[in-house]
Amino acid sequence: MARAEPTPQPLTIGETVTLEALGAARAVNIVLPPDYATDPEKRWPVIYQLDGALTQDLMMGAGLMRWGALWGRSADAIVVGIETRDRQRELLPATKDSAEAKRWPTAGDSAAFRAWLAGTVKPLVETRYRTDGRAFLVGESAAGHFVVETWEEAPQLFTGYAAISPILQWDFEALSRKPLGEGPRPPLYLSLADEGGATESGMMRLLASLPPSQPFCFSDRRSELHHSTALHGLLPEALQYLMPTKADWLEEFGMVLRCEKRGGQG
Repeated sequence: MARAEPTPQPLTIGETVTLEALGAARAVNIVLPPDYATDPEKRWPVIYQLDGALTQDLMMGAGLMRWGALWGRSADAIVVGIETRDRQRELLPATKDSAEAKRWPTAGDSAAFRAWLAGTVKPLVETRYRTDGRAFLVGESAAGHFVVETWEEAPQLFTGYAAISPILQWDFEALSRKPLGEGPRPPLYLSLADEGGATESGMMRLLASLPPSQPFCFSDRRSELHHSTALHGLLPEALQYLMPTKADWLEEFGMVLRCEKRGGQG
């Protein structure tokens, strides 16, 4: 007798909702921990991942987070992937650099995009899902610039921030030149790959401006990583810094948190 072929079943890792921001519909993808449904009393931190569409960085980010949680390298979390449609418009402020303005004429609405995150996305997530009050914003390149800008402009919006290879050359390095003002800010993970030039000088200026009390970790990978491989290589480390565990075996397996520069108690 012929054996019946197995019937494929859907593989579900979360949910998606479609929202509108800056005149464009976009997906907000929520990837839940495996035991979310079976442990109804437990609450979870949330990682807000920019460039988080299915065709962007969502699956990589969720996979690296899951791998880190399996090893105990970082805490388990809900991942919220936020799709970007016009990255320069949504993630960057306006620029006075005529060359940048000519190449990316739509850039400049990062403040509006941040207001949408604060007023629409975060309340939706916090109402619908069992969160524990911790919220972390992560991004790379232009999204990394958005992370640093949010940390400067609206620091209390998130519990912690990770900016991987942020393009701090934007607008003549304006973000690194801006006075930070008074008051404590949440922990900030920063990294630099082989970008060089104004990206590097912007990062060095930003690091020099951080007060001694500011919790931060700077991972210097200029001789090891390219801009194109920075997110893949450093997101696990960023999550280890922002959501540490009590695991005492990590160094044995090479999961070392490398902070060439570090500040505060974070």
